[in-house]
Amino acid sequence: MSIAENRRAFFDYHLEERHEAGMVLQGWEIKAIRAGQVQLTDGYVLIRDGELFLIGCRINALRSASTHISPEADRTKKLLMHKEEIKRLVGKVEQKGFTLVPLNLHYKGGIVKAEIALAKGKAQHDKRETEKKKDWDREKGRLMRHKVSSKS
Repeated sequence: MSIAENRRAFFDYHLEERHEAGMVLQGWEIKAIRAGQVQLTDGYVLIRDGELFLIGCRINALRSASTHISPEADRTKKLLMHKEEIKRLVGKVEQKGFTLVPLNLHYKGGIVKAEIALAKGKAQHDKRETEKKKDWDREKGRLMRHKVSSKS
């Protein structure tokens, strides 16, 4: 079940490989995620000392958050993956100019997981092409519905 999606990533990047990673979260973050108070749009994944970190993922604290903690909405979250997978991703990011982008947050067996993708940025003309294709698909659907309704 999907919690939050980064739709902007599909528009801004060519996605090559997808990977699933666990997340290190605090209790108040889990409660806020279950309440839908999460945003991935400005998020990106950074590699530091052979570890992955999710930066820019905003989790807004609930009003009922405990008084003895001070929730930080833009806290950097550590992503959990096997070392071999991380090493392979590091190699591709450093050598071939790829970047790591979060695609979505979802539940897997009651645990929050992040889906990240190895991606290359799109040029402006590629973005325009994507927009044209989306508009044409929308228009095609409109025409098909109109055609079906006029036959009846």
